[in-house]
Parts: sequence; C-alpha cells; structure tokens
Amino acid sequence: MNEIICPHCQKAFKIDEAGYADILKQVRDHQFEDELKIRLENAAKEKEAGEKLLAAQFEIKIQEAISAREKALSEQQAAASLQLNEMKAKLDNAELEKQLKISEATNLLEKEKDQLSNALASKDTEMKLHASTLQQQFQEQLKMKDELIKMKEEEIERHKDLKLKLSTKMVGETLEEHCEIEFNKIRSAAFPLAYFEKDNDASSGSKGDFIFRDVDADKNEIVSIMFEMKNESDGTAKKRRNEDFLKELDKDRQEKGCEYAVLVTMLELDNEYYNAGIVDVSHKFPKMFVVRPQFFIPIITLLRNAALKSMAYKTELLRVQNQNIDISTFEEQLNGFRDAFGKNYRIATERFADAIKNIDDSIKQLEKTKENLLKSANNLRLANDKADELSIKKLVKNNPTMKAKFDALEKDHKEIESDDDDDEDDD
Repeated sequence: MNEIICPHCQKAFKIDEAGYADILKQVRDHQFEDELKIRLENAAKEKEAGEKLLAAQFEIKIQEAISAREKALSEQQAAASLQLNEMKAKLDNAELEKQLKISEATNLLEKEKDQLSNALASKDTEMKLHASTLQQQFQEQLKMKDELIKMKEEEIERHKDLKLKLSTKMVGETLEEHCEIEFNKIRSAAFPLAYFEKDNDASSGSKGDFIFRDVDADKNEIVSIMFEMKNESDGTAKKRRNEDFLKELDKDRQEKGCEYAVLVTMLELDNEYYNAGIVDVSHKFPKMFVVRPQFFIPIITLLRNAALKSMAYKTELLRVQNQNIDISTFEEQLNGFRDAFGKNYRIATERFADAIKNIDDSIKQLEKTKENLLKSANNLRLANDKADELSIKKLVKNNPTMKAKFDALEKDHKEIESDDDDDEDDD
C-alpha cells in the first residue's frame, strides 16, 4: 500500500500498487505531454527563428556575392577599357610609325635615285673619258710599236751589215763577249767564289774559249766546265756543224782537267734538235752538253747544283764509311779481347789442374778448397764458351739502341750505293 497526500486538501489516503502505478502513469503522461507540447512549441519557435536567421544570412551572402560580382565586373570593364585604350594608342602609334617609315623610305629612295642618277651621269662621263684615254693610249702604243718595229728592223739591218763586215774571228769573239758579260752580271750574287776566265794555255796544241771552276768555302772544287763558243755570219758560204767541234772540245776538257764540257753555239740555227733547249750529247762524249746562248747561265747553274748534291752524297758516304771503319775496329777489338780471354783461360786451366793435382795429394781438410776450384774452372769454361759464341748480332740482340744504330748505318749505306748507281745511270 502507498500513502498519497492530496495537494489541494492535504488529506492523506492509501492506494494499492496498481492504483499508484496508474495514477503515476497518468501524472507522467500528462507531464510528458505538457513538456512535449512546450518543447514542440519551443522547437517550432527555434526553428522559425533559425529559418529567419538562415534566410537573413543567405540574403546577406547573396547581397555580398552580388556586390563582389558587380565589383569584379566593374574592375574587368575598367581593365578592358584600359586595354582597349592602350591598344588604340598602340595602333595610333603604329600607324604613325608606319607613316614615318614610309616617309623615310620614300625620302631614302628618292635620295638613292638622285645618287644613282648622279653616279650614272658621272659613270657615263668617266666611261667616255676612259674610252677617250684608252683610244689615245692605243694610238700612242701603236705609234710606239711602229717606231719599235722600225727600230728593230734598223737594228736587224745593222746587225746583218755588221755580220757581213765581220771576219770569222770577230764573229766568234762577239759571242764570247756576250757570254762573258752575261756571267759577270750574276758573278757576285750567284758565283762569288767561282773562276771564269779565258783559256789561254795552248801548250797542248789547242785550247778552249773559257774555263769555269767553282769552289766551296774550304777551297774544295765543286765543279769545273770547259766552254767552247761557236758562231758564224749569215753570209758564210760553207755552213759548219756542231758535231765537228765535239771531239776537239772533249780533248780540251781532258787536258785541262775539267769535269764537264759545254758547246755554246749559234750554228745550225734551223736545227730543232739544238733549238729545243739543253742538249745532252754524253752518249757521244762523256759529260758534254750543247746549248744556245740563252741557256749559257742555266747550264752552269744546273751542273753546279748537281755537283753540290753529289758532294753532299759523297760526304755522307765518307761519314758512313768512317762509321763502318769504327764498327770494324770495334769488332777487331772484341775478337782480340776474346782471344786474350781464351789464352788467359787456358793458362788458368793449366794452373788450376796443377793445383787440383796437388790438392788431391793433400790432406782431406783441403777437399772443400778443391771443390771450389773445380767450380771456378767450370765457370771459366762456360765463360770461354760464351766468349767464343759472342758476336755483333748477339751483342745487339737485347740492345735496341745499338741494333737501331747498326740497322740505320746499313740502310744509309744501301741508300747511298743506290743513289750512286742512279747518278752513274744519269751520267
């Protein structure tokens, strides 16, 4: 049983569990409904207030967004307007520059046109003046050529007349004087140490015209040439041939101790064989040449240079021969050493044999000494065998430096012999 007090009359009464529970339930349900109603009303009010607040916030955000959009549009419009103004300004400047460049180009073209016109006029005047000058020069050259031809014709006539008046001796002396003058022109520059004089020695019965000898700084003769000059006048009845003088020229060369002989000739002027240049007639007479006067200096230079080259070869050959002599001396000394070493070995062997015989008769304490002496004798025998087998090839076998020197000497010797053979073939 539960006791309940009435809230109005303050009277207490008792009620069982079921009734108490029923009353409690009723009270609770009524309170719950009241609270629920109140809460629902509060929730509705809060919801309405929240909705109003959200609506107000949304309205504010919309207004802000609209304002920001309008501001951005305004800024974009301002920027676009500014860019448009700048582009308009650039276009105006470009148009102005274009007009200015067109104006400058037009002025430049006009200026170039005027310059070209002036240059063309000047060139035309210059060409006329040049043509006039050339024509005048041509007339002067033609006049000078006519005068030169006239002078040459007069000189030819004068030479013909001179040749008709000259004797045979005088004609020959004229060619000799020409050659002597040509040589003296270059003597100091090309042949400062050379001897070139007339051959006045007729003790053998004949003589040449000139002898040329050249020497080096040590007074060693480089080359020697016997010269013979032959000329004849145009009116000579009996024409002479170059071959008629070769035998006598070779004889003069040998008697005067000259290496070469050269015939400077004006004979047989129509013979193309002698007109071709320097003619080598060494197939008839050794070391002999026939030339026209214009090849007088070239034949001297040619033979002198060939002689200088030959001297260089001879000097090198002498050097190689001296080296070969040194090698032979080295080998002889080596053989002498080997023979002396063999002799000493034999003497040492005999003495060691006597010592060994005496040691055999000695006490046993000397056996060790005996064995050492036997080993020494064996080593000496091996040394003698090695000395007998010793040669130049074995000495340079493991010595690349010596081997290269001997090979180089052998190669140089062969090349010099080959060059000498070629020179003999050329002669």
